[in-house]
Amino acid sequence: MAKIVLASGSPRRRELLERIGIRDFDIRVPETEEICPEGLSPQETVSYISREKAEAAAALCAPDEIVITADTMVFLDDRRLGKPANEAEALTMLTALQGRRHTVCTGVTVQQGGRAVTECETTEVFFRPASRSELLAYIRTGEPMDKAGAYGIQERGALLVEGIRGDYFNVMGLPVLRLSRMLARFGVVLLGEGEEERT
Repeated sequence: MAKIVLASGSPRRRELLERIGIRDFDIRVPETEEICPEGLSPQETVSYISREKAEAAAALCAPDEIVITADTMVFLDDRRLGKPANEAEALTMLTALQGRRHTVCTGVTVQQGGRAVTECETTEVFFRPASRSELLAYIRTGEPMDKAGAYGIQERGALLVEGIRGDYFNVMGLPVLRLSRMLARFGVVLLGEGEEERT
């Protein structure tokens, strides 16, 4: 079985790979700039950046290794919300999100040698109305500062989320069902008769 390489420094993506039974994988993080052409849709944006990451990661990997890259972004009315630069920006983002629906898009690329497949997953997230004091209390936890959209659904940010439509794990940064189907096209079957856990 080919070696799997996760080309991401995200601890959440590493955790999700382990949760779905992939244990023996390397982490190699390429240096890339998340820049894309103007005028792309949210889905096209994350797909483009995940492909760019895969191309950069290829230089760190052997041709037979299977490389996984991903790019997750939060969009409100098609406007990208990145990681907040400071607490004031986190408050601005969270205030804009409260009581509204936004989308989380993740572009995923699986690449082996000269073959690459890129797909995108989109999840709708509904925030409940929250008071300024609640948002400030959440910001004081420090949790929003390294996350796109200034919240993490898998931690205390869940207390702001009223509901979602779509893949929960996509909001964490890696749509594992979609990824599993992509990996199957490269001969990596994670859940199938006679298959053993990758250890």
